[in-house]
Amino acid sequence: MHKIRKGDEVIVLTGRDRGKIGEVLQVMPDGRALVNDVNLVKRHTKPNPMKGIQGGIIEKEAPIHLSNVASYNPSTKKSDRVGFKYLEDGRKVRVFKSNQEVMDIE
Repeated sequence: MHKIRKGDEVIVLTGRDRGKIGEVLQVMPDGRALVNDVNLVKRHTKPNPMKGIQGGIIEKEAPIHLSNVASYNPSTKKSDRVGFKYLEDGRKVRVFKSNQEVMDIE
């Protein structure tokens, strides 16, 4: 169980997009993540009619290292650290360290 997962709301701590909040689209095994509308880069793409790809300059998200993002706590409106806790029924859930609020709502 990882501290940051796909679908989590995160805030960027460092870099040119510092302070931006976005949703995690994908977490890669090498410790990086794609975050929606964060770390946008321009990609010059050649057209490929066989695959139906139109050429031009495409703006897309580049991966950002997990150490440069933190979980966003909507109740405090700040970044927060994440810990783990077992519920009474035996489930392991992620909780915010500041107020012990459960992150995993299932």
